[in-house]
Amino acid sequence: MTDAQYTTLPQWPHAYPASGASATLKFLNEDFVVTELPLQLPSGAGEHIWLDIEKNGANTAFVAQQLAAAAGVQEWDVGYAGLKDRYAITRQWFSIYLPKGETPDLTQLQHPEFKVLSQSRHVKKLRPGDLQGNRFRIVLREVAGDRDSIEANLKAVASQGVPNYFGAQRFGFEGGNVEQGRAMLTREIRVRNPKKKGIYLSAVRSFVFNEVLALRIQQGLWGKTLSGDVMDETGCPTGPLWGRGRVNTTEQAQALENGVAERHATLCDGMEHAGLDQERRALVASPQDMSWEWPQANQLVLTFSLPAGNYATSVLNEILHTTEPDRHTENESAAVE
Repeated sequence: MTDAQYTTLPQWPHAYPASGASATLKFLNEDFVVTELPLQLPSGAGEHIWLDIEKNGANTAFVAQQLAAAAGVQEWDVGYAGLKDRYAITRQWFSIYLPKGETPDLTQLQHPEFKVLSQSRHVKKLRPGDLQGNRFRIVLREVAGDRDSIEANLKAVASQGVPNYFGAQRFGFEGGNVEQGRAMLTREIRVRNPKKKGIYLSAVRSFVFNEVLALRIQQGLWGKTLSGDVMDETGCPTGPLWGRGRVNTTEQAQALENGVAERHATLCDGMEHAGLDQERRALVASPQDMSWEWPQANQLVLTFSLPAGNYATSVLNEILHTTEPDRHTENESAAVE
């Protein structure tokens, strides 16, 4: 892929040998169950109402709109920690800024696609990233392939983790957000909507991170550290989330990252001028408390937890190839942030 255009996403390499197996993902909404792991629980007092909500077949932004309407507030008064899949059953927290007046009982709200399980007051608004992570229960149907190969990859993933790629949904339908981001950064198009601008910047930044991670895997560096690597608090090597300032790595790691930046100079230069600051992200995602079972010969059930910002699809991609029912949508995240 040249730096001139980004009309298709590359096939980024896997860490483990392909099992050759396949399965259907999200045949039913209940095949993909996500439970948000909150940073804190509401204290019982404060200017914000916190709502524990289970949704089925709705995206997060839609639920936020419905809550704003029910509470008689503007949409910006509703907060949430992360986007959750539409085609799934997901449980997450929302907040509503309601400092005065009577507290509405939103547990009585009736909607076919979500229900309010409980509500309580708290002192602060929920903001993106205000979560520990997510717990997943995933049912894979129509599994076809060699079970021994699948089991080998399951064990490798459980013990060594997976490449912490940003999931394909980060890049929009057919990866279009990266090309839109490039066009925005080169001023070929003007994007006035702040939300769209943020989406495009995020896609470009995520793309460059994935390219760094992919190159390390291609060079046989999966599970290894390079001289000059910057480690996170768990001792895992990190990759760049591009922005202003020099990369924090040195020696071999810096050379690798700068080589990717040179290959995608338009994107990296544009991000620096867009005001983003350099950040780091772990190169390895480590599923916690991972287990699996085979209730039927062609059905595999997985459970595991991931930290905030990690993608369940990155776990699945290292085990087998999955396809979903054809239902294109401009929806958010299968890997939940």
